[in-house]
Amino acid sequence: MRKVVIIPTYNERENVERMLDKVLSLEGNFDVLVVDDGSPDGTAELVEGRKMHHPDRIYLLRRSGKLGLGTAYIAGFRWALEQGYDQIFEMDCDFSHNPDDLLRLSKRLSTDADVAVGSRYVRGVNVVNWPLSRLLMSYFASKYVRIVTGMPVCDATAGFVGYRREVLERIALDRVQMIGYGFQIEMKYTAWKLGFRIAEESIIFIDREAGVSKMSSGIFGEAFFGVLKLPFRRIR
Repeated sequence: MRKVVIIPTYNERENVERMLDKVLSLEGNFDVLVVDDGSPDGTAELVEGRKMHHPDRIYLLRRSGKLGLGTAYIAGFRWALEQGYDQIFEMDCDFSHNPDDLLRLSKRLSTDADVAVGSRYVRGVNVVNWPLSRLLMSYFASKYVRIVTGMPVCDATAGFVGYRREVLERIALDRVQMIGYGFQIEMKYTAWKLGFRIAEESIIFIDREAGVSKMSSGIFGEAFFGVLKLPFRRIR
């Protein structure tokens, strides 16, 4: 069972080395693919340094600029499928997602799920250190998605997700339209409409301590209006 964690980065030099060391220390032999969008702070160079010590477990995909979260993950998904990985995970670099939870997500993929979601809202609200405005926006965004699409997922915008390779092979990745955080919603919705099993594993989300959030009003707007179109799209 080959497993890889895809981590998109843009100016994450404060976090990336610690994250790589942590993921590689886990049981289960998780490899890591960093997809860096031309970080001017030298994030990619730090990854290259760690890669020299773990050439068979750390991989780096450099891109020319900030092209969007969704396109970074799609590039990572394509690479992972080409390399023959069985379980493919996505997570943030800033430790808002606890790498230890990868073990629980992997277990769900090995037992009762095709898509395993690290969920902030499946058991109450498990978010630490977020401003109230950001928390309310995230929580009600997932409520909004459930109302509009009917998808039975409590945390539709979650970015801590594991996929069995069969899911990503079935999804037409070149037809995914949203490139910001709406990408997370679109991927879950597409998998659900294709009949795959989505399981939510409760996690505690802790706001980043280092670096800067990439959230913007444009990203929120894309997700809000993009969700309205999902029920009218033909999924294939």
